[in-house]
Amino acid sequence: MNALRVVATLAACLGCGLSNGQNAASGNAAAGRPEARDMVLVGYHDLQARSAYQPVVREQNGRWIAYIGHHGGTEKVAKPLNPLTGKTEFNGTSILDVTDPSAPRYLAHIPGEEGLGESGGAQMVRVCAGRELPKGDPDKFYLLRTFGNAAHEIWDVTDPAKPVIVSRIGPLKGTHKNWWECDTGIAYLVSGAEGWRVRRMTQIYDLSDPAHPRFIRNFGLPGQQPGATGDVPVELHGPISTGPAGNRVYFGYGTNKDGVMQIVDRQKLLTGPPEPTAANLQYPEVGRLTMPPNVGAHTAFPLLKMNVDEFARDKDGKTRDFVAIVDESLANECTEARQMLWIADITQEARPMGVASWTVPERSGNFCARGGRFGTHSSNENMTPIYYKRILFLAHFNAGVRALDIRDPYHPREIAYYIPEVTANTEPRCVKVDGTDRCKVAIQTNNVEVDDRGYIYAVDRANTGLHILSLTGEARALANFPR
Repeated sequence: MNALRVVATLAACLGCGLSNGQNAASGNAAAGRPEARDMVLVGYHDLQARSAYQPVVREQNGRWIAYIGHHGGTEKVAKPLNPLTGKTEFNGTSILDVTDPSAPRYLAHIPGEEGLGESGGAQMVRVCAGRELPKGDPDKFYLLRTFGNAAHEIWDVTDPAKPVIVSRIGPLKGTHKNWWECDTGIAYLVSGAEGWRVRRMTQIYDLSDPAHPRFIRNFGLPGQQPGATGDVPVELHGPISTGPAGNRVYFGYGTNKDGVMQIVDRQKLLTGPPEPTAANLQYPEVGRLTMPPNVGAHTAFPLLKMNVDEFARDKDGKTRDFVAIVDESLANECTEARQMLWIADITQEARPMGVASWTVPERSGNFCARGGRFGTHSSNENMTPIYYKRILFLAHFNAGVRALDIRDPYHPREIAYYIPEVTANTEPRCVKVDGTDRCKVAIQTNNVEVDDRGYIYAVDRANTGLHILSLTGEARALANFPR
C-alpha cells in the first residue's frame, strides 16, 4: 500500500549532561509498533521503497507539494519500480501532493544518477517560486537538486507532475547539502571542483535566472584550495544563509569528527576577491568554532536575537544569538562516539562558545541494541514562526524524530517524539561480529523538515518511507500556531 490515511485525535561544553525529565521509550518500535509522546502520525507514503534524504515542502498555487531527495539504490534493489511509469528507475527525486497530509499523493519521480547509497541518486532539494527570484518567471516554480555527485540541476516544477529540466551545472566530483536564497537567487552549492583538495567545498552561483546560472566564486577553508600544502581541513557538509538582511552564512564542516562551525560575512563573501588564495578565503570569516576530534558539524542552524527569559531582569545580555550544531551518526550499533546536538552562543561572533548539549538517553530505549545508527543526523531548517526559536526538531535515526523546547537555549528540553514502526520495506543494517555480518531491522529517521502549516515531515534512510506528523498536547501549546 503506497499511501496510508491516518486519523489521529561543543568545545566549551563537553561536560553538559543529558536533559532531564525525558520519558523512557517502551521498545515497541523495535517490535514493529510506533512509539510516541505528544506527536502523532497524520499520513504516510512508502516513497516506492527508496532511501530518503532531504524533504522540502512548498505551497504552490493553493497546493502543498513535497519534494524529497533520495540516496542511490541498494545492492538488493538498485532500481526500484516506479508504478507511475511501469519502469524501474534509479533513485532520484520524489514529488508528492501533501495538500491533504493524511493522504499524500505521489505525482512524479525524477530519476537520479546511477549508483548505490551516496554514490548515486539525487539527495538534495531546494525550491523557489519564480515570483520570488529577481529574474524568474513569476508564473513558475523551480527545483534545485543534485544529480548524484556529478551535477546540480534546475527543473521547472510549475506542474509538479510533469517536471522539465531547465539548466545544469557540472561536471563535478561531488555534491551535497545546498542552500538557495529565493529572494536573491544566490545559491551556495556543495560541490567537488577540479583541483580542490577536498571532496566537498562551496561553489557560489547566481541562480536568479534559473535558465542562465552565473558563476560567482569558489570558497572553502584555507588549505582546501588548489595548490595548498600541509594538512587538509575537513570537508564541507552544508551552509545556511540568512540572506542580505542577516548578512551571514553559517557553514558546517565535518560529519562525525573534526567539526568546524564557520560564520561568514555574506557581503564580503560575494564581493571580495574571488581568487582562492588562503588570504582571500580567510577574508570573509567572522568567527569559527572548532569542535573536538570526535564531534562533527552536519547542520549549523542559526537561532538569532533570542530573548532569554532567565536574563529578562539583567542589565545586559537579555538578547543573544545562538547556533544549533547537529552532528551525523555514521556507524551502526554505537560503534563510534555519540553524535548529538550542541548549542553555541555566538553573540560575540569572533568568540563563539558551547553552552549546551542534548542527546536521547540510550538507556531510555536500549537504542544501541536495536540496530542501525543511533544519534543525530540533522535538524529542521525552515524558519517558520510557528517553531523558530521555540521548538527544534531532530532526526535521530533509530530514535525517530525528537522535538525540543529551545526557548532557553542553555537548557534544551525534550517535549515530544515519534519513532515510526518498521515495514516490510525497511532494509536491515549490519555490523561485523567475528568476521560475520549481524543484521537488524530498525527505523532510520534520516532527515526532518516542517512546513508553514506546522506539519512535520520525517523520511527514512532504510527505505521505510515518509511520515507526516503533528504535535499534540503540551508540545503543540508551546508552538506559535495562528489563533
